[in-house]
Amino acid sequence: MDRSIEFYSKVLAFHKVSDQEVYGEQYDRLQGLFGVRMRIVIMQLGDEAIELTEYLTPKGRLIPEDSKSNDLWFQHIAIVVSDMDTAYQKLRAFKVQHVSTAPQTIPGWNKSAAGIRAFYFRDPDRHNLEIIYFPEGKGDPKWQNLKGGLFLGIDHTAIAVSNTTRSLKFYRDVLGMKIAGKSLNYGPEQEHLNHVFGGVQITALRAASGPGIEFLEYLAPADGRKTPQDLKANDLLSWQTTIYAEDLSDWDVPVEHTLYTLVSSTVIEFPGRKLKFAKGILLRDPDGHGVRLVHK
Repeated sequence: MDRSIEFYSKVLAFHKVSDQEVYGEQYDRLQGLFGVRMRIVIMQLGDEAIELTEYLTPKGRLIPEDSKSNDLWFQHIAIVVSDMDTAYQKLRAFKVQHVSTAPQTIPGWNKSAAGIRAFYFRDPDRHNLEIIYFPEGKGDPKWQNLKGGLFLGIDHTAIAVSNTTRSLKFYRDVLGMKIAGKSLNYGPEQEHLNHVFGGVQITALRAASGPGIEFLEYLAPADGRKTPQDLKANDLLSWQTTIYAEDLSDWDVPVEHTLYTLVSSTVIEFPGRKLKFAKGILLRDPDGHGVRLVHK
């Protein structure tokens, strides 16, 4: 954890909001594990925040060395920058591990994404991260209004999906998110960004507020590996995207569903609200990505 705090604060300008350890039956039931003790640190950048979690017990598995962007466990957060060249040089100064060969600019023929610049890299635990620059007229207008900082905030989290239509049935039809944009990206710029040959269908979704979720469906190559069926919440492959819900009563009684699987046995209550919510339930989407539904 100390290594990760240093990385996110010194390299990416996040600042620590809270630092605590939690354990007890309700955390075991939420995470689907026995004997959980977690150190959880909330790091904020602009209006957005991430939770860094170190499992003191039980320890999970590392991310495979040969993990690729089209493997279905792939996930990253997109950190918006005001100047791509300066941000990239800062990453180079800290010797981050590249995924992209270099920052890439989406070409003009791609009308929905033309001029956007991006670069993939990894944090100390080999989680994928992206820095992204939006030119005027692209992305959320708020990124054009923020001045003075190099790293501005988190625009979205991106997940690899095997079937966009099926994933929409979960995120749009079950959870109520709305499609905000679509793009078919291919060519050398995209290949050097993801470090995977071929094209990717991108579908962006948004809720009423907060970062978005992007689907990355690789049309080629089709050799991306499935998420391990025995993936646990403490494995470093396992991200959790937190979605706030007005009501979790529909989730109180576990049901069999073809679009998701439950990690928690039911909605778990947290009277002390140490994790900033009163109720929560953890599940996995159609491709195994962790989704934590919470109610304040």
